[in-house]
Amino acid sequence: MRAIQDPDFPHLVWLRPVMAEPARPPALTDLAFFRGGDAAALAKAAAAARWRTVEPGQVVVDEDEPSTDIFFVASGAVRVQLRAASGREVLLNEFGPGEFFGELAAIDGAPRAANVTAVARSRLCILPAQAFLDYIFATPAACHGLLKTLAAKLRLQTERTLEREALPVRLRLFSELLRLSRPRSGAPTERVVSPPPPHHELAARIGARREVVSRELSEMTREGWLARDRRAIRILRVAEMQRLVAAELRAPAA
Repeated sequence: MRAIQDPDFPHLVWLRPVMAEPARPPALTDLAFFRGGDAAALAKAAAAARWRTVEPGQVVVDEDEPSTDIFFVASGAVRVQLRAASGREVLLNEFGPGEFFGELAAIDGAPRAANVTAVARSRLCILPAQAFLDYIFATPAACHGLLKTLAAKLRLQTERTLEREALPVRLRLFSELLRLSRPRSGAPTERVVSPPPPHHELAARIGARREVVSRELSEMTREGWLARDRRAIRILRVAEMQRLVAAELRAPAA
């Protein structure tokens, strides 16, 4: 509502509804990946793009699916994971606003390698493979951005593979909690994970059983490594955790 003074009777004020501005349709330039691109290439990509809203728990793409579209997350978040026939899950990655997934299928045309599910209400921009490749080939900055993203994903997967092979569960938990954490305001020697991930999710992240993760978290809390409540996990001995993980990964072969 908007207050408007009566022109003839100044002591009177009338309340009138404010007309809402029409919502602007989504645009590729809302996504950092497409900013500064060649105008003609951007227009061609925008004409091929479509937008989709998915709800929490909704499958976006499934393993072995033959589709080749690439997906950009405008808002929300999605989770990438593998499921074995036994039902065991391995969490590979999560993507939030500004990030993208599905680029491997867009590049090589092979079936999807993993399942992608929304973990929050998400707005996605979907671009067909050929439109994506045309834009990449016409835009050197976007091509470089794609290569940097692929390199970062490969480094992360290499890091996690080494941890799963070389570290016991506790040190894998140390490493993953540090990876998920951010500096804690007012406590420069501590870090915080908020909201705390459920135990089954942590287990999927590090390749362990949920029961083992629950036990380790309880012991780590009793020993003063962590402080936990419903809202957050506080990491109290950050430097010591980092040293222990690094020492184990860099230890010389026997």
